Amino acid sequence: MGRPSKLTDSQWARLEERLLKGESTNDLAREYGISHAAISKRFASRKTELKALASKMAEVETEYNNLPFSEKLAVRNLADDLKDISYHLAGAAKYGAMTAHKLSTIAQGQAERVSDIDPLGESAQELQAVAVLTETANKAAKTGIDLIRAVNQDKDKDKAPPEDRADFLRQIADKLNN
Repeated sequence: MGRPSKLTDSQWARLEERLLKGESTNDLAREYGISHAAISKRFASRKTELKALASKMAEVETEYNNLPFSEKLAVRNLADDLKDISYHLAGAAKYGAMTAHKLSTIAQGQAERVSDIDPLGESAQELQAVAVLTETANKAAKTGIDLIRAVNQDKDKDKAPPEDRADFLRQIADKLNN
């Protein structure tokens, strides 16, 4: 484990902002009392990533500028539509997660009512309510979970999805009703 940084995370963030605005690494190193090497080491990979992104943007901009006007308009409209879709999906995921959280909290309160001694007796109705609330919470969270899976699909290829708790509770409730 290396020695701790002389700078706080917020100081590093401010330093990065200033580097991106074009300030000299040497000037910033002197001002913050750290070495030029420390700055280079910290931001070398990020600088490479930003240069690669800038290169892609320049490529796309050149391609875009070579299109006829009508195609430029079509591309711009499509890009705007895609941004809108992303924005609205993110909003749906956020509100779905909030709803899922609230329903899970309610389900937890309902689960407290289930008798530990005889859960299949008089508590059967409470147990069924927990299953329904949990299932609804899982459905509310689906958009967000699907978005996270899509973003992480390469990382999570070999991982199985988590067990569906609502399905398990529903099976118990079904057995209680039969």
